[in-house]
Amino acid sequence: MRHLRRHSRLGREKPKAVVDMTSLIDLTFLLLVTFIVTLPALEQGIEINLPEAKHLPPPPNKDNKVNDITIDAQNKIFLNRKPVTLQELEAELRAMVDRDPEVPVLVRGDDSLDYGSGMDVVKVVYKCKAYKMALVTVEK
Repeated sequence: MRHLRRHSRLGREKPKAVVDMTSLIDLTFLLLVTFIVTLPALEQGIEINLPEAKHLPPPPNKDNKVNDITIDAQNKIFLNRKPVTLQELEAELRAMVDRDPEVPVLVRGDDSLDYGSGMDVVKVVYKCKAYKMALVTVEK
């Protein structure tokens, strides 16, 4: 019986798969720039002029979710950009506080509002026992 030898392929190497990353990197930077440009536009909700005061940091919380109460120049109230009445605000805040007693609330009011309108909302916040509350202003 004769043994057959395999011919070795010393001169030939197996082709290697190469992935060109240039287009992937270009796409990543394009998406990054798109998100950087559009994110500030998404944050803008209700157009108001905030009063000026010394800036304080917002109250800390565990999941970084802050509830936003906004009062515009026409004295309309918004909870997380949804229009509500004072009674609806109280009911929704009470439900939030029942779920999480440490719920943070930011109150933003237009600079042209009278003091009483803002205090009506602050009274509702305290009545619901949402004690982690801050009034939002712009830096002086």
